Amino acid sequence: MTERATLGVAVIGTGRMGADHVRRIHEVTSGARVVAVADVDAERAKAVAARVGGCTAHTDPAAALATDGVDAVLIASSGPAHEATLLAAFERDLPVLCEKPLTPDAASALRVVEAELRLGRRRVQVGFMRRYDPGYAQLKALSATGRLGRPLMLHNRHRNVASPPFFTSSMLITDSVAHEADATRWLLGHEITAVTVLRPTPSAGAPDGLQDPQFVVFETDGGAISDVEIFVNCGFGYQVQAELVCERGTARTGDGHDLITHTAGRWGGTIAQDWTERFETAYDREVQAWVDATRRGEVTGPSAWDGYAASAVCEAGVRALEGAGRVEVELAGRPALYA
Repeated sequence: MTERATLGVAVIGTGRMGADHVRRIHEVTSGARVVAVADVDAERAKAVAARVGGCTAHTDPAAALATDGVDAVLIASSGPAHEATLLAAFERDLPVLCEKPLTPDAASALRVVEAELRLGRRRVQVGFMRRYDPGYAQLKALSATGRLGRPLMLHNRHRNVASPPFFTSSMLITDSVAHEADATRWLLGHEITAVTVLRPTPSAGAPDGLQDPQFVVFETDGGAISDVEIFVNCGFGYQVQAELVCERGTARTGDGHDLITHTAGRWGGTIAQDWTERFETAYDREVQAWVDATRRGEVTGPSAWDGYAASAVCEAGVRALEGAGRVEVELAGRPALYA
């Protein structure tokens, strides 16, 4: 199969995430260029497009997809808008890198899966970028060797300095713990079968009415347990860590001790302040992998099914948070396309 010389990409959504992807494709990624952007905020779209030569700006995603030279789509708009753009991309048979969530709920995510199945081949890679983080990739590779024995538990910590003003208690699950839902499925090779959410007394640093922190427990069909401490107003930094506990040993990533200083009777280092710093390499590797695969005519990485499964887990998690106790995860049968 002939490899495309340069992949023309339309970026849908030019907020913080979308603008960062435009910068990444323009300055870091090889083999691709941004030819169109779209955002409901016309001025914001124009400002981002102006940073890239030959890039057009639109308010309608369909217009961006129809732009001459568009070979692929990167969706970084708000979650509720994803389904319509994904279906529009399918109509044009365009490969897509869709930031998580695939869609905000299991029913709409399943509709996307079914639409992709009608195409008869994969078109979607979902943006679960932790799979491309060097530490997480090493953890996955080590687990796959079997040297540590069968996985028993996975401990996850996910902390943010402060939550955005629009954040709700359920968004701690749908917008944050969604990453741990995918990481659990990927690292363990198990499906999540049930979710329980425990609610400590909210931190004094949390906005009024926000249930923060939360402690989430995943049960899996492989008999392992995965827990997540989600604390989005910790006040001191952005931390994402995972420790795999197996029968014959443990392994952990995310400690972030690249540089330790000793001075004036103290020792210490720095803590990342947001996701752009902590996962810069992961995002770079993710987008480059997507571009390389697309130029080869392939689709790799987390699938639409992975996006659907994460949405189903988060849906169960929100029900558990709202007082339903232990909630079982309901999944449709997994199609052969995603085996």
